[in-house]
Amino acid sequence: MKSQPRPTLHDVAAQAGVSIATVSRVLNGGARIRPETAQRVQEVVRALGFRPNRMGRDLRRGQSRAVGVLLPTLANPVFADSVSGIQEAAREAGWTVLITSSDYDPAQERAAMEGLLAERVAGLIVTVADAERSPTLDALDEAGQPYVLFHNESPFPERASVAVDNEAAGADAARALIAQGHRRLAMVAGRFLASDRSRRRHRGFMQAVAEAGLPAPALIEADFNAEEAAALGDVFTASGRPTGLFCSNDLLALRTIAGLRALGLAVPGDVSVIGMDGINVGQLISPSLASIVQPAREMGRRAFLHLLARLAEASPPAQIRLSHRYRPGQSLAAATPQE
Repeated sequence: MKSQPRPTLHDVAAQAGVSIATVSRVLNGGARIRPETAQRVQEVVRALGFRPNRMGRDLRRGQSRAVGVLLPTLANPVFADSVSGIQEAAREAGWTVLITSSDYDPAQERAAMEGLLAERVAGLIVTVADAERSPTLDALDEAGQPYVLFHNESPFPERASVAVDNEAAGADAARALIAQGHRRLAMVAGRFLASDRSRRRHRGFMQAVAEAGLPAPALIEADFNAEEAAALGDVFTASGRPTGLFCSNDLLALRTIAGLRALGLAVPGDVSVIGMDGINVGQLISPSLASIVQPAREMGRRAFLHLLARLAEASPPAQIRLSHRYRPGQSLAAATPQE
């Protein structure tokens, strides 16, 4: 029989009718909690069988002026740009930055996080596989450890974040292809289990295609760490192959273009390609890469500044949404008449 999922801090907060921060303060022995509220929270904890996670509980003592940064990878330039923004803001404030990565493996997130906490960081800036259901974030909430998500969007208002609207960005990618006359579309996306950003971009892409009255695009899920996009042959060697392709990030788009060339297909002559992130290398290749640009450096800077405000108890958790934009490139051209 399938076991029931372990109750989380969100479950306790919802049933007790209080915020996650209140539950955390009760579990951590925080002050300024009314006795009746604390009693209600403790009753829900017992009823649900909730077991607080002690990760980081005692690490708040003796902390240095350092923040920890957890990324999915150090190989994608978009995250390097974000780290540059964090480091720039941290230097100006007299803080240091410690960086680790999970290699797009949700199972490695917890170990990477514990490594940062062991260094007595004051707070964390993190990108996780899935901000909607994350044991790593649940553990940080339970421990009362300050953090700010970046690149992730969270449905929980108590979780501070800095991100673009990934669904809207995916929709704009579809519209850019459709505006050039493409009617048979497809998407190469990073594995959804490894990236909620990829999942959200796909959702927006599909919605925009449906609104245009076009056939549902093919979906090719690819390994972020693969040397080139996988399974292109199944979609692009069949009759009625797509002529317009959206890749969930620019690095994946560059690998996909190489894969298309290996199949004898020209970009943009046979297939137009658009990516997302706006990494600088995309403008240096031929054809230059069309992309939905997110302000990665500013995202990192804003995440650090918001974390600093939270550490000073000068700001409640905020969900900050930055704007994305379309950057034209030679990889996206008008569909040919026969298409």
